Amino acid sequence: MKPALSVLFALLLSLLASAPAYAAQLLAGVAKVDITDRAAGPVNDPSYVKALVLKDGATTVVLVTVDAVAIGGIGRIGNDYLGKVRAELQRELGIPPASVLVNASHCHSVVRRDTDALTVQAVKEAAKNLVPVRTGAGRGREDRIMENRRLKLKDGSELDLRRAYATPRDEDVASVGPVDAEIGLLRLDRTDGRPFALVYNFACHPIHGVPAGGNTADFPGFASKVIEENFGEGVMAFFVQGCAGDINPSLYKATQHPHDAEAYGNLLGLSALRAARGIKTGEASPLRVVRETVSLPRAADYEQRIAAIESEQARLLKSFRGTSLNFKAFLPLFLQQKLSPDFPAYPNYGYLHEKAQGRDALAKLDAENRANVEAYLRNIQAMERLTHLQVNVALLKRHHAEAIAAGTPTLDVEMSGLRVGEFVMVTFPGELTVELGLAVKKRAPGKFSFVAGYTNGYLFYLPTEAQRKNPGYAQEDCDCLVAPEWRKIFDERTDAVLKRLNQ
Repeated sequence: MKPALSVLFALLLSLLASAPAYAAQLLAGVAKVDITDRAAGPVNDPSYVKALVLKDGATTVVLVTVDAVAIGGIGRIGNDYLGKVRAELQRELGIPPASVLVNASHCHSVVRRDTDALTVQAVKEAAKNLVPVRTGAGRGREDRIMENRRLKLKDGSELDLRRAYATPRDEDVASVGPVDAEIGLLRLDRTDGRPFALVYNFACHPIHGVPAGGNTADFPGFASKVIEENFGEGVMAFFVQGCAGDINPSLYKATQHPHDAEAYGNLLGLSALRAARGIKTGEASPLRVVRETVSLPRAADYEQRIAAIESEQARLLKSFRGTSLNFKAFLPLFLQQKLSPDFPAYPNYGYLHEKAQGRDALAKLDAENRANVEAYLRNIQAMERLTHLQVNVALLKRHHAEAIAAGTPTLDVEMSGLRVGEFVMVTFPGELTVELGLAVKKRAPGKFSFVAGYTNGYLFYLPTEAQRKNPGYAQEDCDCLVAPEWRKIFDERTDAVLKRLNQ
């Protein structure tokens, strides 16, 4: 080689070595398959499994969203679902198991028993139709459709709002817990700028239902429909459930009007759309996925907690006292005393007449009736508390038996992390309460960092340490497999995953 050419060649090598490394073009494919079990009863709206396949050079990631209550643990999807899906995708498409993330919306629809095969079908269809995409991250806000179902009582305990038992008395409630109004967004556009897909992360239990009843994907299904019909031709929306462990739909206990998840889904979908339209997409999109196995301590205090509840049940049973009233007699007396506290038994002139004649029969009747009404109310309150305790002691007994059968002091679960450009999401199985997600997002180093529960398995409820020790025995505290100190491990490993994703 001539000296001049040799110098030029060396200069070119030097420039190439010092140039920044650019990621390969990000490719994406989407597909969905109907998984509704139409033989299980009336269907209001369909349930889907949706697949988003992302490929960047040698890296392939699959995000699957399922309109189902959980990935194993409870509901129609069995504990072998995730392993079967991953094994098939690895065999047919060469996708590593760690690169497959599956999130359940937690809606209570009834899905087909072959949902595993239908999931593989959706992923294969998505992988066949990869197109170049640009990505952008953002956030929206929706605070009208949810409420924290844990109520802080004046005695320092907490109770939760469920249809399985009564709401506490208004005069006993001190405050309510927080909600997370943030909508985490990942927008994918075709290279010509047309919207291609929208991933949206939000925290709320999809348990509102529809007025006519029937199988439903609940508000996530309606929200995704709004997005897909209004964002652009061929757009697919992917709802990823957040930290919804203690978040109910708004007005969940209302009895004055039918429950209608469609209205809530419309609000969420429009709020997500509004924010998504403002996201600018770009070329450079680092694609990363990480997976870690996290060992959590099993709860070891089941016997003590069961004994404490049973002691409280015994106390409440002993508190019942006989009254001269039945419900038919109680209700009109109660209403009379509320409508006219000073003259419940008769118009006031009757009291004035008796007083003028030196008599007080109506006043004495009122005193007797008030005592009977108060005694009847105490019995009702004891009954309501007993129903609450009955539900939750049954959960503790079931999990205690399961822990004994397992024979191990720890639970090994899967934590995953996904990064697509600026969009960062850490996932965990089970029903994380909202305070956990808010705390992670506050600590997270990235600009757009989000948290998903109900992913790659199901670990029942995951409350904070304070909630886990709550003397009121909310369901999140009892339908729980882990010891209170699980939170420290969760925080440490979550921070480590986020650090890896942001390197």
